[in-house]
Amino acid sequence: MIDITEKAKSEIKRIIEEITIANNNQKINYLRIRVVGGGCSGFKYILNIDDAVSEVIDETFKINEVDVVVDKRSMMYVNGAVIDYLDDLNERGFKVINPNAKSTCGCGSSFSF
Repeated sequence: MIDITEKAKSEIKRIIEEITIANNNQKINYLRIRVVGGGCSGFKYILNIDDAVSEVIDETFKINEVDVVVDKRSMMYVNGAVIDYLDDLNERGFKVINPNAKSTCGCGSSFSF
């Protein structure tokens, strides 16, 4: 399972609210978490706000009041991960903390498994 910190939850909800207003109040419900090939360590995380769910390839979860979608292929890479939001002098943005990653690159945007 995945965990979402309170700071990340607040930021996700803020972003969803902004997108909903920009889309004439058509609510977009899900945080989509994907793992794709790329980055200097082999894999990277992609976080999107999405309204489409495939019953065939996606799993849906309610995590800390956030509706989350993860495709089944990505699930094996993000199981046990924590999504946090950093907003300080050195870092700003979402960060995925994955205890199962073997290594990460220097900038922290990609990992190996």
